[in-house]
Amino acid sequence: MVSYYDELEIEDFTWDDEAKVYHYPCPCGDRFEISKVQLRDGEEIATCPSCSLIVRVIYDYLDYEDYETSDEEDADAEGYDTPDTTTPPTPAAYKPATDKLTADKSEDNNTSWQGNDSASDARDPSVLEKAIERLDLADSPSVRQT
Repeated sequence: MVSYYDELEIEDFTWDDEAKVYHYPCPCGDRFEISKVQLRDGEEIATCPSCSLIVRVIYDYLDYEDYETSDEEDADAEGYDTPDTTTPPTPAAYKPATDKLTADKSEDNNTSWQGNDSASDARDPSVLEKAIERLDLADSPSVRQT
């Protein structure tokens, strides 16, 4: 069962000629939107793009069942600004990024002998052993303060 924030009549909505949608203010500050195409298709839920609230739109389906979209609306619905992708990218397209990652790792290995950064110290086994010894001493009963 869907939980609606409210039920509103289509007459309460305002038509936005640029966006080609009916809209109504949402409590979050944005607006609920529903298009004539959605109404024609029998959808009765207006959504807010900024939050999860939805409202049920009360309207007469017969007023929109014969609605035909214009060429401009069809182009907007199809996303004409997005170029078509005919084939997925090949793994070779990702090779340069992989090579750079490998080069970065080899640089890390070349500079770790200098010991001037904490990451290289963490990889040094003697530093790790000293840290473990300190932890063991802190856990021993003679060192603990009660």
